[in-house]
Amino acid sequence: MNSHVPTLTGGGNVLAIVPQTFEETMRISRAVVASGLAPAALIGKLEGDDAAAAVAVAIMSGAELGLKPMVSLRSFTVINGKPALYGDGLINVVRMSGKVAYLRTGCEDRNGKMVGFCEAKRLDTGEDKRVEFSQDDAVRAGLWPSSPTVRRKVWENNQQVWKDVPNDTPWARFPQRMLAWRAAGYCLRELFGDALGGIRDEFEVREIDEVETMRDITPEKPALPPKPPAPPAPPAKATETVETAPVTEPTEQEFNLGDFLEQIETGLAGAKDETDVAEIWNDFDAPAVLETNGHADMIDTAFAIRDRRLAQLAPLNGG
Repeated sequence: MNSHVPTLTGGGNVLAIVPQTFEETMRISRAVVASGLAPAALIGKLEGDDAAAAVAVAIMSGAELGLKPMVSLRSFTVINGKPALYGDGLINVVRMSGKVAYLRTGCEDRNGKMVGFCEAKRLDTGEDKRVEFSQDDAVRAGLWPSSPTVRRKVWENNQQVWKDVPNDTPWARFPQRMLAWRAAGYCLRELFGDALGGIRDEFEVREIDEVETMRDITPEKPALPPKPPAPPAPPAKATETVETAPVTEPTEQEFNLGDFLEQIETGLAGAKDETDVAEIWNDFDAPAVLETNGHADMIDTAFAIRDRRLAQLAPLNGG
């Protein structure tokens, strides 16, 4: 028995599916989540419609910049609720705007140090700009890796422990690319602000978020000093019965997270070199203290305070 098999036809144009309404956007977002294609950095631990909503925000943010849905998912991330573009995504949006006469990025060696640059020119107005972001700039900003290792939690014997591991941060692995992308972020936002619509690159948003987190940790009002003890009562007569108040044990002073982090920063500010930093850091024993007082989630913040001081001392000590 013969059956008719349709003929396969070659050619044709491939068109992206671009949603026109919010309902269509959510349908695509749910399909992306269900297929497992949603970037982990975008949805985090979200599930179901919550994850689909995060994907929808990325798609809509990209649509405002002229990006197709799947390109948006590859270009956008969300950091503490703020959408941001990866470094190459920032450059891609500007190139797609049709307003670029030329755009070049790279990294040069200058007197033994790296200097990232971005130079671009607008096609419509003729404006041009070159911005540099050097290794020294990265050191002053506390971005440059000052140590070959970083402190992180790792799994050992079925439990998480703090351990010094090789520094695998983007600035340690790809310093030339990071310098060029940082220069591009500043250059392109100033020259093509209309095309970017105020969107920043991923790394700058992450650093701004860390600064805002530190500002939110405000010290609580200091506790009032304890009242001085009452003067002793005169000795009672033999015929009188003196009632004494029950003795209360002094309460343990409550741990103040803001004060503790401020003390670490103040102590490290007086360090003259890496040896001083190490001694002061060991005296505070921040990881153990924070873990004991139920603030294990702030251990990374304490390390960030230490690393920032090390980065400040590096140029002073010939680092």
